[in-house]
Amino acid sequence: GVSLSLRDSNQTQLEREAQRLVAVLEAARAQSRTSGVASIWQTTPEGFAIRSPLAARTETWLSVGTQAAVSNANLVVLGPEPILAPARITLSVAAANSTQPAPTLSIGTDGLRPFQVVP
Repeated sequence: GVSLSLRDSNQTQLEREAQRLVAVLEAARAQSRTSGVASIWQTTPEGFAIRSPLAARTETWLSVGTQAAVSNANLVVLGPEPILAPARITLSVAAANSTQPAPTLSIGTDGLRPFQVVP
């Protein structure tokens, strides 16, 4: 028997992280609107945290080396109002022992539309 194993590229890992983060942000935004209490998304050294007066949750990134940077702040306020402040989060995955620049991918919202991967 022959077995072949292909490793995910950094770009594939980054796309997976971005789609997961979009889903998490939209779920937290919906929960904030239904509860009437604002939630705050913030980066942590190993991942991110979502905090509200009702609950707090911390998650790690799926891929080691993933980092997030938030434009204009270190946090994103999610609700409870239907219109948020515009937000953009840039994700990057640094490969160990790589001389090439880390690929980046941004997700964001204009405040009215859902979070999505943006160019």
